[in-house]
Amino acid sequence: MNTANITRVSPDWLALRESADAAARSAELVDQLRAYLVRTTPGPLVIRDLGCGTGSMGRWLAGRLPGPQHWILHDRDADLLAIAVDSLPRKAADGSPVTAEARVGDLTTLTAGDLADTSLVVASALLDLLTGDEVDGLAGACVDAGCPALLLLSVVGLVGVTPADPLDAEITTAFNAHQRRFINGRWLLGPDAVKVTTKAFERRGVTTAVRPSPWRLAAEQGELTMEWLRGWVSAAAEQWPDFAGQSEAYLRRRLDMCLAGELRVMVQHQDLLALPAPTGGDPA
Repeated sequence: MNTANITRVSPDWLALRESADAAARSAELVDQLRAYLVRTTPGPLVIRDLGCGTGSMGRWLAGRLPGPQHWILHDRDADLLAIAVDSLPRKAADGSPVTAEARVGDLTTLTAGDLADTSLVVASALLDLLTGDEVDGLAGACVDAGCPALLLLSVVGLVGVTPADPLDAEITTAFNAHQRRFINGRWLLGPDAVKVTTKAFERRGVTTAVRPSPWRLAAEQGELTMEWLRGWVSAAAEQWPDFAGQSEAYLRRRLDMCLAGELRVMVQHQDLLALPAPTGGDPA
């Protein structure tokens, strides 16, 4: 995969969504992961953050795990990586030091050899941008290296907007089709990502756990809600060009409601934890 084919993400958008991401991620899976790491990894943790952006995952997770920790931050965008390295917390949950380094390049080419000294692979809002072959390769590399993975905030195609509008279902269907589109020679997984990735780990005998991680957006998150609406409706119109006229009117209605503090949105995601353990239930 050539990561240049993936749309670049603006740091402004990443900053806007960071608090919603933090509120949505599954604390339960982190508790399970922390217990696993305490049992299995007595030394310093080496954590690889794939597609790290500006580092929101590290800012959220480093203080929830024991230390010391060394984070290897992977992204194709050197400018985002610089922000991520500078903003990573300097202390772990137990006060131990946290350090970081940047790796610019194609994160989907990582092999088991690359992960040989890695304690944990993490990613946030990444899986739905990948293909079936790419998540299968990621799962294979993690399993062959005996490395757990915490893969958070993947879209699942479920959106709830209150109050309802007659076009909600059509916008959702068009957006989901856009997420699964064929682009630059690649079929993106979109809302199927967690299901496909879970199967890729379980085929290799790994225990997985999946938990919901919904965005719940209300008047307090009005700026994020409006920006999300613009992107959601724009993607739907791009997928179904004949729908553009209706979608523009829909967007105007929804933005007006958001400005009035009347709109509520739930965007459903799922979080996945994969641990090198026998299948047959959640990780213990």
